[in-house]
Amino acid sequence: MAPPQKPNRPGRQLAFLGLLFVILGAMVWFSGPDKAGWHDRVEPRLGLDLVGGTRVTLKAVTQDGKAPDAEDLEQARQIIQSRVDARGVSEAQVVIEGNDKIVISVASRAEDAIKDVGQASKLFFRKVIRYTDGTEPAAPAPSPSASASPGASASPQASASPTPKASGSGGSAAQPSATPTPAPSASATPSPGPTGASAEFKGKPTEEELRKEVGDAAWEAAKALTAPATDPAQLEVLKPFQTLDPLLEVAALSPEMQYNVPWITCEKLNKRIAGAIQDPKQRATACERNQKYYLDVAKVAGTDVSNAAPQLDQTNQRVVSLDFTSDGQARWTDLTREAYQDSGDPKCEAKGDQQRCLVAVVLDNAVISAPEIQGVLTGSSQITGKFTAAEAKQLADNLKFGALNVSFLPAEHKTVTATLGAEYLRAGLLAAGIGMVLVIIYSFFYYRLLGSVIFLSLILSGVLTFGMLVFLGKVMGFTLTLAGIAGFIVSLGVAADSFVIYFERLKDEIREGRAPRSAVQRAWQRARRTILTANAISLMAAAILYIFSSGPVAGFAFALGLATLLDLIVVFLFRYPIMAMFANTQAFLSPRVSGLGRVLREAKESN
Repeated sequence: MAPPQKPNRPGRQLAFLGLLFVILGAMVWFSGPDKAGWHDRVEPRLGLDLVGGTRVTLKAVTQDGKAPDAEDLEQARQIIQSRVDARGVSEAQVVIEGNDKIVISVASRAEDAIKDVGQASKLFFRKVIRYTDGTEPAAPAPSPSASASPGASASPQASASPTPKASGSGGSAAQPSATPTPAPSASATPSPGPTGASAEFKGKPTEEELRKEVGDAAWEAAKALTAPATDPAQLEVLKPFQTLDPLLEVAALSPEMQYNVPWITCEKLNKRIAGAIQDPKQRATACERNQKYYLDVAKVAGTDVSNAAPQLDQTNQRVVSLDFTSDGQARWTDLTREAYQDSGDPKCEAKGDQQRCLVAVVLDNAVISAPEIQGVLTGSSQITGKFTAAEAKQLADNLKFGALNVSFLPAEHKTVTATLGAEYLRAGLLAAGIGMVLVIIYSFFYYRLLGSVIFLSLILSGVLTFGMLVFLGKVMGFTLTLAGIAGFIVSLGVAADSFVIYFERLKDEIREGRAPRSAVQRAWQRARRTILTANAISLMAAAILYIFSSGPVAGFAFALGLATLLDLIVVFLFRYPIMAMFANTQAFLSPRVSGLGRVLREAKESN
């Protein structure tokens, strides 16, 4: 015996569906920029294959000039893919080309999001031994009586002493009552290398090649320096260093030469090949703006950082908060203790305002912050700098998702047209339109009045799907591509199947002797299980595809799952309620109008 039927309340379900449309419309309209026009508010985010975009080719370079290992290149591709995804770029294509290139393709609107995803982003914490001015000296006229033989000169003091303080949440062991306060110090995240990559990389030059390039006199004079040269005669002898190429030749110089030769300026040091100072066991020379630092070996590395996140500090400045691993925290505490107490070897010859040693935060080839250590830090710490919100997030993402084992330089940057994609889009939309028209014509021919239910359901599903596309594009960066359009078109077949299941079940109920009005509800109760099962299978297939694939296949799966889910909403909130309302009309009881035709006549003859 069938269970008792619940009273039909189709008006409530239709009202709830209308409320969903109002809420979705409000989210679409108000999620865009305040001053955006209506066209920008309702336009979905389209992919590279539909609107064109940007393709950036990164060339891998190594210190010896050889091609990188295939394993390192694949690991670099995965890290770059993670960085691009973390910046809200949906369906970006990151592929390996040849044995030394990685190609990144994104839609035009996401061009800024891949600006620096190929930088090495290797982080080290190094104690500052001394610092000096890093600008180029004025070319002096040599004194006739001056000796060309260089000698040791006193270490000059920089024109401006760095003032930032190291900050942390762990307190200070030397000063328990005082908590170090942060202060901004650095400019935006430095570029890892030069802006072009047209040169052929043959590896760093040897010492003999560099000696031959600058001459024996300049080379011997530079090797004899123990502090930055200031004597006009010394500067004249060292002037051949001014002609060295910063990419490889300057990078091949020893850290002492880079620091002591004034012609090796911060401008040249910042143009060194990416990864030039990434050996933690060697001392290094790096710059923060025009301040040149001579740095100790790295005692804390980026691998000691367990998490990095952009934050606002107490002074409302953008900082990057760092949490260390257990071993990393111990090394960081030891480093800050050494700097605070000046107990290490070598001693720091240049100190900050409070006569404490500085610790430089070195990212790739440049110093992004050199705070004066105000205590022994035993907890989370911060990288301070004059960061914008985007720069702070970019730095945190690069540190969080890992450092590249391979250094890259941009080899090509070009705009991709969407001519072919636009042609495919027009052909696909034309085919989908023709198919929709044929389905509607067949629906009205075969189901007549019931065909209007099919027509209205497809219209509502389309509007709901379009609204979700626009909204998801704004809030989570979902990008509509040709693969996504294919997923939406396939979902129409699932929707059409649910119509056939319900309408044919309705005919069976009438054949069994039930009145059309009661058959509507009875058929719905029996058909909805089949409809739910069919849609659940589609949803599971879409979820499996999305989880275990990437790129266009993941976009197809996401679109198929989204459209199937929205179709279920329309099925439960529109299709059955509108059928319940039609069942109360005279047209529904007419064999010529309702579309039930022969079934109603057979039921009438049987009665």
